[in-house]
Amino acid sequence: MSTQEEQNFGADPTAVRNSDHYVEEYNFGFVDKWDELIDWKSRAESEGDFFIEELRKRGAEKILDVATGTGFHSVRLAEANFQVVSCDGAPEMLAKAFENGRQRNLIMRTVQVDWRWLNRDIHGHYDAIICLGNSFTHLFSEKDRRKSLAEFYAALKNDGILILDQRNYDAILDHGYESSHTYYYCGDNISVYPEHVDDGLARFKYTFPDQQTYYLNMFPLRKNYVRRLMHEVGFQKVETFGDFQETYKVEQPDFYIHIAEKRYVEGEDVDG
Repeated sequence: MSTQEEQNFGADPTAVRNSDHYVEEYNFGFVDKWDELIDWKSRAESEGDFFIEELRKRGAEKILDVATGTGFHSVRLAEANFQVVSCDGAPEMLAKAFENGRQRNLIMRTVQVDWRWLNRDIHGHYDAIICLGNSFTHLFSEKDRRKSLAEFYAALKNDGILILDQRNYDAILDHGYESSHTYYYCGDNISVYPEHVDDGLARFKYTFPDQQTYYLNMFPLRKNYVRRLMHEVGFQKVETFGDFQETYKVEQPDFYIHIAEKRYVEGEDVDG
C-alpha cells in the first residue's frame, strides 16, 4: 500500500487563508490523483464543446490557459487546433500536464507563473485567457484578485476575452452544500465536500477510493462580486452561465462560468 504524502496546514487548518498556500496544497501525491478525480473522458462528455464553441464564436485562436492543472483544457483546445500556452503556479501540476500532453502526442508550452505578476513571465497578447477549475478562489485577498484580473486584462488583445469559472458559493453559503458532481468532478467513488465553510473560507475535503484524503482551502466567492470586480478592472461586458447553460436558477448550478469581454463599444450594455 502506498503511503500518502501529507499536506501541511499547521495546527489550525481553518486559519490558513493566504493566496500562496495552494502551492503546498498541490503536493505530488494529490496531483498524482487529480486525473482520477476529474476523469477526463467523463468530464469531456459532460462538458461537451462549450469552451471550444465559445472561443470559436469569438474568433479566438491564441489561448492562454492560466490554471492548466493537469492539462485537461489545454489538451482539448490544442487537439481542436487552438494555439495554447499553459500556465500554473504549482510546478507539480505543470509536470503532470506536460506528461499528459506527451501521452497524447502533444508538446505543451508550459510556464510557471504567479497571476499577480503574469506579464512578467508571459509575453505578447492573447485572444483569450481561460482560468478554469475553480482556481480563482485560491486568492484570499481582494488586492490579489484585483491585481490578477488586471494582469489578465493587460495580457489580452483589445478584443480579447477572459473565461473564468467558480463554484456556486452563493448556494453553499446560503443553503448548504448539495452537488451531484455531474460536470467538474466525474471520477467514480470519490467524495468531495466542504468540511468547513464561513464567509472567508471553504475548506474542501477530497477522499479517494483507497481512503487517501486531501484538502484545499479556498475563498468562497459570490457570483455578483466576481462580476463586479471584472467590470471594475475594465472588462466591458460580462456574461454568466450556470453549468454550461445560459439560463439557470441561482441555487441550481454547481459552477458558474463568466465570459468577460475587453472590447469597448460605446453605449453597449455591459451586463449579460
